[in-house]
Amino acid sequence: MTPPSAKIAQTFALGPQWPTIDPFLFCAHHLDAYPAGNGSLAPNVALTGRQIGSDFAGIDGWNMYHGNNVPGFPQHPHRGFETITYVRTGRCDHTDSLGASARFGEGDTQWITSGKGIVHAEMFPLLNTDEPNPLELFQIWLNLPAANKMVDPYFTMHWGDDTPKITTTDNDGRTTTVTVLAGTYGSAAGQSPPPDSWASNPDSDISILHISAEAGAISSLPGYSSPAAHEHDVVRTLYVFGGSWVTLDGQRVASGTGAVVDTSHTFQLEAGDEGVEIMLLQGRPLGEPVAQYGPFVMNTEAEIRAAFDDYRATEFGGWPWPTNDPDHGQSDRFARYADGRPVT
Repeated sequence: MTPPSAKIAQTFALGPQWPTIDPFLFCAHHLDAYPAGNGSLAPNVALTGRQIGSDFAGIDGWNMYHGNNVPGFPQHPHRGFETITYVRTGRCDHTDSLGASARFGEGDTQWITSGKGIVHAEMFPLLNTDEPNPLELFQIWLNLPAANKMVDPYFTMHWGDDTPKITTTDNDGRTTTVTVLAGTYGSAAGQSPPPDSWASNPDSDISILHISAEAGAISSLPGYSSPAAHEHDVVRTLYVFGGSWVTLDGQRVASGTGAVVDTSHTFQLEAGDEGVEIMLLQGRPLGEPVAQYGPFVMNTEAEIRAAFDDYRATEFGGWPWPTNDPDHGQSDRFARYADGRPVT
């Protein structure tokens, strides 16, 4: 993928992992129609036919991922980038090598700077025993500048109740809602990113927006408003992940399609006949070398080898939890730092 040079520079199909442009590394959309739970947060159905430990086949519309009992991702390491996890529906149970923990969902966003190294687990508890447990979440990987790749890890939550949402109504009473997960939209500013994030640099122009529009709703996506000398450095990508389609100045972009668009141009958006759901990622590229191997993202192959050596030697501080796949029982949403203080 390349930065845009026209109003809509290119379109592309969305797979399980969406193509991204520097400074973004990765974006996954998890949509799992989990069944009722068994009272122990696991699926109340037989797991026959699934490759337990690595179940990504989507049998019956859901995955166990690397979970053995509760679906999800048991402990695994990261270094050199950030994970931004936005949960629309369902719950995610977080634990990490710092000793922090959380249960979040229903519009909450977790933001982790892995820095020099963190290990965390992300499990998806099936709390409802008498009805299905649908899960929808997005995990976005944002690169760290070379100067910040070895900072101390940082964990925080952006609660859904505190996340800005801007709703506009067109002349026919149809609404469009923009949830500002990071950056700005009009007069609304997202919550503060971690201190060492590229998003904390005002020159990064990072924005992450979730746009949800009713059928036929007409709205506007403003052009980039920073000084003209910088506007073409910023890359804006729209991912149409739900509903039917959207037209951008009359050009239709179907659901399941991404589009790289000119940031200097203000677009008129019109939702299709089933409404539309869009994720927008915007940012100025870091323009630095990227060396990646699995969960480690550095600038050179030597730094990748050092990451593996460090993890084998130290496990990035070790794992303070009794199992590799901790869950939080029947608790409500919460988040705590390693010292027990609540994340407000």
